[in-house]
Amino acid sequence: MPCLALFSLMGPACARLGFFIEEAGVSCLALNASYEPLMIVPSRRAIRLVLDRKAEVLEEDAHRAFRSVRVRHPCPVVIRLVRYVHVPRRFRRQVTNTFLFARDGYACQYCQRHKRQLKNREFLTRDHILPISRGGDNTWQNVVTACSTCNHRKGNRLPREAGLRLPARPVEPNHVELVWAVRRVTPIQAKYIRMFFGEDVVPVGTGGSFSTEWKST
Repeated sequence: MPCLALFSLMGPACARLGFFIEEAGVSCLALNASYEPLMIVPSRRAIRLVLDRKAEVLEEDAHRAFRSVRVRHPCPVVIRLVRYVHVPRRFRRQVTNTFLFARDGYACQYCQRHKRQLKNREFLTRDHILPISRGGDNTWQNVVTACSTCNHRKGNRLPREAGLRLPARPVEPNHVELVWAVRRVTPIQAKYIRMFFGEDVVPVGTGGSFSTEWKST
């Protein structure tokens, strides 16, 4: 994983310092020294980095805080590492339905219906373009999102054999957009992600989705 170096910086938990958080369920966006978004970390780890002077706070939530008997620290929402952590430009992410559906915009790639348009007993599935029984594999280039109806219609055939057509050739998605497409972030955190990667990488407040026109790395 590209952010193991970040975990190595974090050290022991804040509880050892006598700190506790006033309100649970808070997370923090960690940025590289270059302002590149790295990952979402628990606020306890974020405050530890700040206390160890390994990170600086860029945004905080004044309504939530870590406090001890003598000290109260506002809960960090966005932090920036003081030292640059090398992140590989590209790494292979395993194909899962969560990421596959996000890549395909939560829509069937055969009939183009979004999941909100499916009927009561229909659902999204993973379809292997070249069926595994015919030599296909479970790679990004061979899997697409399909509604249960289209998947049943295709069966053990190629799309053209079943009278189905794909809008484009599937590719492995950009890992950055893949990760942030399924993350839930606050508007403040989304601002920093967009500043680095562009305005359409992640929607505010919910897991996002890609365009049905696949993006390559």
